[in-house]
Amino acid sequence: MTDNSSAAPLLKVEGLKTHFAIKKGLLRRTVGYIKAVDGVSFDVHAGQTVGLVGESGCGKTTLARTIVRLVPATEGKVVFEDTEVLTARRRKLRKLRREVSLIFQDPFGSLNPRMTVGNIIGEPVRVHKRIAGVQLREYVARLLLKVGLSPDCINRYPHEFSGGQRQRIGVARALSLQPKLVICDEPVSALDVSIQSQILNLLKDLQQEFGLTYLFIAHDLAVVEFACDAVAVMYMGRIVERAPAEELYRNALHPYTRALMSAIPEVDTSKRGRKTATGGEVPSMLNPPAGCPFHPRCPLAEQICREKKPTLEQKGNIQEKAAPDGHFAACWKC
Repeated sequence: MTDNSSAAPLLKVEGLKTHFAIKKGLLRRTVGYIKAVDGVSFDVHAGQTVGLVGESGCGKTTLARTIVRLVPATEGKVVFEDTEVLTARRRKLRKLRREVSLIFQDPFGSLNPRMTVGNIIGEPVRVHKRIAGVQLREYVARLLLKVGLSPDCINRYPHEFSGGQRQRIGVARALSLQPKLVICDEPVSALDVSIQSQILNLLKDLQQEFGLTYLFIAHDLAVVEFACDAVAVMYMGRIVERAPAEELYRNALHPYTRALMSAIPEVDTSKRGRKTATGGEVPSMLNPPAGCPFHPRCPLAEQICREKKPTLEQKGNIQEKAAPDGHFAACWKC
């Protein structure tokens, strides 16, 4: 990967919020909000793989869908290259659809069972590039080869494939318009462990071949460690720690990040039991705790943690090309 620390980011997210109103009663009055994404900021540079990690329900998928305007934002700014995504008009938004694509978590539910593989992969090409007929068929066949499938699959339907093969079809569809940024929304979490490694290696190979940039969403830190250059850790709609991947795994600062790492299975049995995962349940998004949102589960919590919400601040002077702005954490005890 080339050093791009001085270049402008390909994707810049600033203070992004996505709140969902809770309505009750006959008149459907708003009685509160679920703050699924609550002031998230980060950059993704060209050629990077940035991991976004956290427990289920922390807002990762909502954040990804807000970035591509599948979910409306409440507040904030998303800039892709020179385009302000959240206010882009139809023409610029159409261009954005070609340059940013998604790989979905569920390889079974994300493919239309009534469409052949050729139509699933070829439809965006036909719509955006206006390619049809034999030329489109040849284009789809080349994409199938790139993801490790036979061109003979072109007339078959999704139900005829295994989970790993379906995800390869999803990857081919995501690459069909030659995007610059691919948002991978837990692309291997629904697959067997043996198949996960194949898909991860495929994504790495495709990144090198096509110069792709990934925003990689996952709840498994072991997967993120393998795939990512930089990592942002989310908890209850906020980023609580952000750092280069190597630095984060060597020196995790936030208690929540440490708890996630303690859940990674150890191959060396002598190391087991040295770390203890944080217990307790994630607080309700309808009634979040005051102060630091993690304090009800944190073994280090003190009075200030219960009263005042910490901001994401730089810790130390880590200067690496994967995250040129260093190691950040939102914790009073770090």
